[in-house]
Amino acid sequence: MQAHRSVEPVLVTGAAGKTGRGLIRALLRAGLAVRAFVRNARQQQVLEELGAEQTVEGDLRDREAVLEAAIGVRSIYHICPNVHPDEIDIGRGVVAAAREATVEHFVLHSVLHPQTEAMPHHWAKLRVEELLLESGLPFTILQPAPYMQNMLGQWQRIRQEKVYSVPYALTTRVAMVDLEDVAEAAVRVLSEPRHAGSTYELCGPDLLHPLEIATILGRHLGIAVEAEILPVETWSREAKCAPGSYRFETLVKMFHYYERYGMVGSPGVLGWLLDRPPTRFSEFVEKHV
Repeated sequence: MQAHRSVEPVLVTGAAGKTGRGLIRALLRAGLAVRAFVRNARQQQVLEELGAEQTVEGDLRDREAVLEAAIGVRSIYHICPNVHPDEIDIGRGVVAAAREATVEHFVLHSVLHPQTEAMPHHWAKLRVEELLLESGLPFTILQPAPYMQNMLGQWQRIRQEKVYSVPYALTTRVAMVDLEDVAEAAVRVLSEPRHAGSTYELCGPDLLHPLEIATILGRHLGIAVEAEILPVETWSREAKCAPGSYRFETLVKMFHYYERYGMVGSPGVLGWLLDRPPTRFSEFVEKHV
């Protein structure tokens, strides 16, 4: 571990992922000290280059490593690695470490609509929310919608092949949110005591289906972008997600749920937290163009 500040930092678990990196950038901009919990030395180097002044290498399933990382921090922002089969046990360990280390504030990065049992990774986050509710810790739970940034993985294909692909029906409406808005809201939650005991749904203002998304992309790129359904077999190969694995089975169930019910949410709470309107999808695209 490397340390350069004497102030009590915020411990960010799962720090090397997309969410963790976005949050750490926002925390550092706000002048807050960060202790990043990462899985290996390569991730440690990435976050040190990002500006994290304290890094801890370890496995989130290692209770002693998590407790050591939690000692001396003011707050914990817990992000479980995405679609992790051991999410509940990891959450139990991080909550226990926070209690033993007498952490002042525990913020859980959950998900929009965790009460949907048909999506196992959402249901697992609800179980971790339950653990936190029963922990006696001052807590805040954030429930973000899918990120607008998720489509950036297709950015090259969209520009070159003029196609936007999704593994579900093209009429499926899904609320999205800008990760930068989520990170900004998280910094406010971590900085203001009034948010203890709260659960916040974080959504952007647009509820779009893929055909509308393709139209917006085309308008800003100056090309005609088509939306198409990506066969699950192709998605699995491109995402390096092996059929039969927990990740594969869980995400396929999510696609089926999206197709049947969509994923809706309100931007009201996020707008209140930010004290401004949340980012629209068209604004997000324009920024990246």
